[in-house]
Amino acid sequence: MDYLGESLTPEPDNDTLPLIEEESSSGVMRFIVDIIETLLLSAILFFAINAVTARVRVDGYSMVPTFNSGEFIIVSKLSYTVGEPSRGDILVFHQPRDPSQDYIKRIIGLPGETVRIMEGQVLIDGQALDEPYINDIPRYAGSWAVPENALFVLGDNRNNSSDSHSWGPLSIDNVIGKAIFIYWPFSELGKITHPEVALAAP
Repeated sequence: MDYLGESLTPEPDNDTLPLIEEESSSGVMRFIVDIIETLLLSAILFFAINAVTARVRVDGYSMVPTFNSGEFIIVSKLSYTVGEPSRGDILVFHQPRDPSQDYIKRIIGLPGETVRIMEGQVLIDGQALDEPYINDIPRYAGSWAVPENALFVLGDNRNNSSDSHSWGPLSIDNVIGKAIFIYWPFSELGKITHPEVALAAP
């Protein structure tokens, strides 16, 4: 029998067409769901990270030699939720006179203490501080009583810093958190140390 004028390709089974279309539609829906899940997870992680940390850029030279202008650091917002501020901690806070600006300084005086600066020396309740981290000794003088729920903060570059010697003790309510990590530039990448500032021997 001559089959040259006929196609030997079997006719498609119409019963399979809905199944193919259903599988294709299911694949598209699965792809869309995956994208939505990824976006939701990313959003949750973003808000969770922002809830416990902040990322700030050091602008200016008030903390030289500890930090240089242009460095980026991570700030822990939880440090003073689970712990107390300590002398020597480096913290980031809303500037009291202009809360839209964030500053970075070092804790020098704690609640209830009296800070006196005289003859280039910082004294806490009459006892001198040993401060190997400063850029230069302060060329100013004064005395400040640190109230409860407040801190006395100074920049490490003492003579080029707007800090508590200019505008008084800092309310703890203004504190954003503790500086914990430098992530830029890569040459400075690493954990930020917070030495416990020692009172000099009498």
